[in-house]
Amino acid sequence: MLVKTYGSAIYGINAVVITVEVNIDIGVQFMMVGLPDSAVKESHHRIEAALKNNNYKIPGKKITINLAPADIRKEGSAYDLTLAIGILAASEQIRGERLNEFIIMGELSLDGGLQPIKGALPIAIEARKQGFKGFVLPVQNAREAAIVSDLEVYGAENIRQVIDFFDGKAGLEQVMVNTREEFYSQLNHYEHDFAEVKGQENIKRALEIAAAGGHNVILIGPPGSGKTMLAKRLPSILPPLNLHEALETTKIHSVAGKMSKEDSLVSVRPFRAPHHTISDVALVGGGSNPQPGEISLAHNGVLFLDELPEFKRTVLEVLRQPLEDRVITISRARFTVEYPSSFMLIAAMNPCPCGFYNHPERDCVCPPGTVQKYLNKISGPLLDRIDIHVEVVPVPFRELTEIRSSTPSSIIRERVEKARYIQEQRFDDQKNIFCNAQMSSKQLRTICVIDSSGMALLKTAMEKLSLSARAYDRILKVSRTIADLDDSSEIRPEHLAEAIHYRSLDRETWGG
Repeated sequence: MLVKTYGSAIYGINAVVITVEVNIDIGVQFMMVGLPDSAVKESHHRIEAALKNNNYKIPGKKITINLAPADIRKEGSAYDLTLAIGILAASEQIRGERLNEFIIMGELSLDGGLQPIKGALPIAIEARKQGFKGFVLPVQNAREAAIVSDLEVYGAENIRQVIDFFDGKAGLEQVMVNTREEFYSQLNHYEHDFAEVKGQENIKRALEIAAAGGHNVILIGPPGSGKTMLAKRLPSILPPLNLHEALETTKIHSVAGKMSKEDSLVSVRPFRAPHHTISDVALVGGGSNPQPGEISLAHNGVLFLDELPEFKRTVLEVLRQPLEDRVITISRARFTVEYPSSFMLIAAMNPCPCGFYNHPERDCVCPPGTVQKYLNKISGPLLDRIDIHVEVVPVPFRELTEIRSSTPSSIIRERVEKARYIQEQRFDDQKNIFCNAQMSSKQLRTICVIDSSGMALLKTAMEKLSLSARAYDRILKVSRTIADLDDSSEIRPEHLAEAIHYRSLDRETWGG
């Protein structure tokens, strides 16, 4: 007897429906075809034990299973439940009239329990797109899949519940999630707030400008000056995710297996802070079975690289293309996948190996030339993609002990949102450009026009501070953002002066 059940495979952050054809005939053999990997082939043993422990069995006949399309490689253990239900239906141990209405996915334990799968959200989206009535999957992934409307989602704890569901003996409880309610309930839930930061008003201002224009930032300062603390609070002043961004971000985290049982939707901007021992593949994604890397997990959020010079050179260099294209392409001999990677980069570093170069109270003990050598660990092309360089100095004791509270993130976010709205109107007719940091050189000449006094100021700064040529475009972009925060249609000299201040750490003038 021939029976078809339906599963799904993940490629990039999208899913493809897989038809599992189970045919039982005369003979004694078990054969699986359709490019299954080792984990899929091993499912035979897991299925056999799970069925036996639930008073069912694999029939002692010739069983042929085809995973179609046969030219797509099937990976992982999530097909266990799909295969088991197909075998039971083909051997007439359970009823199979409704199998064509559902996508069925789940990894089986030997006792028949269901283990969570990766990519439940993109699978649910594809199931609805292909006209399936519902999706049966492990209960741990049910809330994640249930945010897809017009699709019945049933979470099961074990294979016995799934068998009873298709036999009509007992129903599974449909999991319901109000997507918009879930989204808005967590929209402004941030663990950290700028109200907790004492002093560092100039750094807060720099981060506000960065958030308003989507600019990348590097913070340079001695240990304990507050670089990490400030960076962790940056997501709290970024504009809230919209529903489309939240769904896209959730898909990436779902594919990477980062969603917990309680999670249904990523509704706050991600903050990823990988350790400096990370490999280049772990950062950008890839592997033999490609998975999203840290830059994709930071999509629509912030990627924080602490102790930037300590990262391996090869790791930092692979960031250059994703920072420009906002997407990373993983190519293999048989296929190519793309992962979104539109993130804000915020980096932090000590000014020198000892950490106290330019410290107001402590002396640097590094030998001559060490400071410049330390900064040279960061390549020019990467530094070129960082618009704002800020020197962070330690907070004086009197500011640490002040009782008055600082400006909360909610107030700063309001100013950022107003500036972002101005940019949305400005780039309304431009494809894939949403903020000032993404402007091309051609757009820069038409949008960032400065008057004669501003030009004279910029010329003087370039000569006196020995700023490099790369700083010119960056200063114009940042000054345009400062003008937007000031609700000014023109870039005035004071806007340029502040933008120039944020290039004072350019490599030609830093470190002597």
